[in-house]
Amino acid sequence: MGEIEDAIERADREAFTREPPKTLKAQIGFLLKQMKTAKAVAAELGVTADSVNRYRRGARKHPPKEIAAKIDAAVRARWQPQVRKRRRKQAATTTGITIETRARFGYTAPIGTTDDGRFRRLTVHLPPAYAQRLFDARDAGAGDREMRKIIAEGFREVYFQDSGARALGLSEVAINDIDYIDLGF
Repeated sequence: MGEIEDAIERADREAFTREPPKTLKAQIGFLLKQMKTAKAVAAELGVTADSVNRYRRGARKHPPKEIAAKIDAAVRARWQPQVRKRRRKQAATTTGITIETRARFGYTAPIGTTDDGRFRRLTVHLPPAYAQRLFDARDAGAGDREMRKIIAEGFREVYFQDSGARALGLSEVAINDIDYIDLGF
């Protein structure tokens, strides 16, 4: 997963109305309910179906740390899909998306102006159209590079050009190095 997809996933998790299951037995039970078979859960986690059944029965209570992390990630990825869907739809139609980042931005600008990339810490609220494009790209399996382009276009329009009030000659903005990125919607 790329940095932007991770940020979208973290923002999705902020929408939870209830906490996901905490105990191993409850987590495995939830995954079995979602994925239907122990074999499917085992394939997701990288263990055997027998191990999944032992976790479910409580015969084995302490999986290795990396397996426990995979179980937790699998549960969180599937937890409350309707809540996530509703929040994404709201962001894509009415509220937009807020992006906070510290990254190196590069520019393509007219001769006589600076196009030196430099780190900036920005918090920018992008309109719903950019949220829709970002979610559509993620759902279509776009990579981090494509999603960076969408965010960079939004930053160019909203922040750097101030919706057409300045820097009109700025033709392209690129996000090169991301120190951190957080999304809110």
